[in-house]
Formats: sequence, structure tokens, C-alpha cells
Amino acid sequence: MRISLFLGILSLFLLTGCGSSSNGGGQGINLFTIQQDKEFGEQVANEIASDPTTYPILDSVRYSSVYQYIYKVRNKILNSGNVAHKDDFGWRVQVIHDDSTVNAFCTPGGYIYVYTGILKFLESEDQLAGVLGHEIGHADMRHSTRQMTTMYGIQTLLDVLAGNRELIKTVTAGLIGLKFSRNHESEADERSVHYLCNTDYNADGGAGFFEKIQQQGGSKIPQFLNTHPNPENRIENFHNQKNNKGCTGRNSYIAEYQAMQKKLP
Repeated sequence: MRISLFLGILSLFLLTGCGSSSNGGGQGINLFTIQQDKEFGEQVANEIASDPTTYPILDSVRYSSVYQYIYKVRNKILNSGNVAHKDDFGWRVQVIHDDSTVNAFCTPGGYIYVYTGILKFLESEDQLAGVLGHEIGHADMRHSTRQMTTMYGIQTLLDVLAGNRELIKTVTAGLIGLKFSRNHESEADERSVHYLCNTDYNADGGAGFFEKIQQQGGSKIPQFLNTHPNPENRIENFHNQKNNKGCTGRNSYIAEYQAMQKKLP
């Protein structure tokens, strides 16, 4: 009876978690190590690379100027001095050629994926920096492994690390369509501002994404945002965070961004 009770408490602990200071901030303990985050992300990255029909990655040689541009923006964020796991993760960027998908995501371990749909939707470099900052924030705060432990259980994720191909496919699809909690989304928005605050960008550049959605009457809200905090609230939060932190950057780099967009397929 004592063993059963212990296992029951342990299972509840694994799925719900408690506060921890080792996860880059935020709520909930993460039983995965940094190395396991990296291995998990690598498994997902390998699965994406093995399925070019579902995930048509832009060739990094043919579209080298696009990649160089996005890496430049990424480097500004990483060099802000505010990314907790800057030196722990690789932060590789890949572009998925899918104009109908207005999305970006970052796996555990810092593998960043950006769809051409969102690159064509955004209007300036600081908006892209805001979106990248948000996705980097999820990985930096290790939201994905916490959220997916709740969804799938620790054993499933350990089986993914062990190389179970069917589970890798399932978990990869789940990760790409992952709906983070409202708290995690708010934390990632705050991280985006925090990262950009030490750059010359408008630190609330991420608000531009939601402002454009509002301008279009909300008719093109991507499916992955349906359960997220209200766009109006997120816009206000971006602006408030910038003001509260005293961020002074003002650059948007609209012309440079438009030049990059013209090089997309």
C-alpha cells in the first residue's frame, strides 16, 4: 500500500510539478536535464528533416541571403546578454516553405523553425525579432518539455529519447501544434521584450504581429492562437513591459526586411 501511494504521489508530481529556479524562470519543475532537452530537440529535428513533404525546408545554400538575415536577427537576441541558455543550446534556424502557415516554433534544445507564411505576414525586422524572441523564450524557459510532460507523461518522452520512431512522429506533430498555457505565453511575451530591450530594436516589436491581426479584423488569426491570451491584451502587455523596463531602442528596419521578403520563394 505504501509503494502504491508513493507511486501515485510521484506520478502526480511528475505531471503537475512545483516551483523551480533551474528552468530559466517561470512556474513548474522540469525533470528533464539540459542535455535531455538538447537530445529531445535533436530527435524532433531529425524527424522534420526526414519528412520534406510535410516540412519542406528552404535550401540554406540557394536561399543563403534569407538565412543570413534571420541569423543576424537571432544573433542580436542571443547577444543581448539576457538569454539564460544562450551557450547551452545551438539555436539553429530553418525556414519551412509554407505560405499558408503563419507560424514559428522552437523545439526543446533551441531548434528554431520559421514558416514563410509568417515571414511574408510580418512587416519589419523588429516584428521578426519580437516573434523570434517569443519562440526563443519558450525554449529558454524550457516550456515545451514541461508542457509535453503534462500531455504525454515522462515515460513517453523518455521513449522518444530512446529513439522510438512512432512516438517521435507523434510527439513532433504535437510539439508543432503545441498549445502553451496562457501563463507560458505571457512569460514568453515578457521574455521577448526582455531580450530586445538590450538591442536597438523596438523592444515591443512582437506586438506588431497582433496589431496586424487586429487591423484585419481578426479574420486571419492562426489556429495555434485560438486558445492564447486575447491579442488586445497581449499588445498591451508588450507595450507595458517595454515601458516598465525603460527600453530605449527605436529601430524597425522596414526597408531591410522588405528586401529580405523579396528573396523568398
